[in-house]
Amino acid sequence: MRLLVTGGAGFIGSNYVHHLLSTTDVEVVTIDALTYAGDRSNLEEVDKSRHEFVEGDITNRSLVCEVVSEVDAIVNFAAESHVDRSIEGVRPFVESNIKGTQTLLDAAVKHDIKQFIQVSTDEVYGEILEGEFSENDRLHPRNPYAATKAGADHLALSYYETHGLSVKITRSSNNFGPRQHHEKLIPKFIKRAAAGQILPVYGDGSNVREWTYVKDNCRAIDLVRKKGQIGEIYNVGSGIEYTNLDIAESIIDAVGASEDLIQFVTDRPGHDQRYALDSSKIRDLDWEPQWNFNQGLERTIRYYIDK
Repeated sequence: MRLLVTGGAGFIGSNYVHHLLSTTDVEVVTIDALTYAGDRSNLEEVDKSRHEFVEGDITNRSLVCEVVSEVDAIVNFAAESHVDRSIEGVRPFVESNIKGTQTLLDAAVKHDIKQFIQVSTDEVYGEILEGEFSENDRLHPRNPYAATKAGADHLALSYYETHGLSVKITRSSNNFGPRQHHEKLIPKFIKRAAAGQILPVYGDGSNVREWTYVKDNCRAIDLVRKKGQIGEIYNVGSGIEYTNLDIAESIIDAVGASEDLIQFVTDRPGHDQRYALDSSKIRDLDWEPQWNFNQGLERTIRYYIDK
């Protein structure tokens, strides 16, 4: 089996490449445009004998067709993913998340790819104040990033219905762990708290997120690749919920900083109050988280402070 991982130098993608090469015998081809969020050093320690790196953009049709012609399956992580950046300018998100996904899907149909795994996000559902989202709930994205990911999901499923492409989709809650870009909440707060800098918390800090350690999400994605049903969607969540203020306080406590570093700032537009997923469908495939939040946070703090 030869597997193409797009966006494999980014956060979740690089962790997935490490997971594949350490737990399976597949060969991996990684393609990444190495934008600000992709870092070639994230792949320095992988088994080079079973890994090939291609620098390139998934909107490049000729390059994508060339690469896809030599693989058996695709796992698509490649995406612009920062909500604040999507509010400032949506075009790169449309280009990567929708047009890039279309380019991959077209190549997958042309070369009769065995599987296409679309890695998505809980944000496509919008916010939920009580209860949990199931895979059958309607999509109601409330920021440009989430809207482009929802569009990519719909596009992928349409290729399953229209072309018979073997599409599967995973939608995970907020991930955290090693190799995440420092603009995201947890690594940003770790770096700033360790340096004695202000931790800017949106609004009153009451926004709730479900947090999944990245290694658990990688296990879930690969389980879907192996055992998931074609044309199906699988939510991936830990059931562990914290407010953004909880996260700030936990990091401050862990690094021995002062709570005076917390500073409440003007909330961002369209800030979803709460996300939560019903993950019973993937749990029926015998998946469950192996990392609790405190274990994952301890490992994550050590990674960023030592880096």
